[in-house]
Amino acid sequence: MKPSERLAELGLTLPQVAAPVGSYVPATRCGNLVLTSGQLPFRDGKVVWTGKVPGDVSLAQAAEGASIAMLNALAAAAGAAGGVDRIARVVRVCVYVNSSPGFFEQPKVANGASDLLVRVFGDAGRHARSAVGAAELPLNAAVELELVVEVTG
Repeated sequence: MKPSERLAELGLTLPQVAAPVGSYVPATRCGNLVLTSGQLPFRDGKVVWTGKVPGDVSLAQAAEGASIAMLNALAAAAGAAGGVDRIARVVRVCVYVNSSPGFFEQPKVANGASDLLVRVFGDAGRHARSAVGAAELPLNAAVELELVVEVTG
């Protein structure tokens, strides 16, 4: 099944690519790889979850934020690839979590993004990953992530 068909089956649509808030592009292609800039959990032009995890934002909410940010990353990657169905496999994900002092469960937050990729791409969605605690993130977002995918054509 194509990624676009899986997205539809899951009731998901790729959002419009968010306009950059600085001097960069949302995604760039280098050979057969597409790399995204950091993506936040934007929905309808607003950051969905803001603040520290787990102080202001629960672990479950942060994981949902990672999933939302991943949909934004997929939209950016698809734009650079010529469509989501041109994404052959997911290579790497890096998830940054706006962490309260002493919080060490960043991988559980990152699972929100990783699980979405496996649901959309199957085995081709399995990837290398880092989950990193951050003192602060842009716009006080609870989560930010970067995506690297391999594309065809």
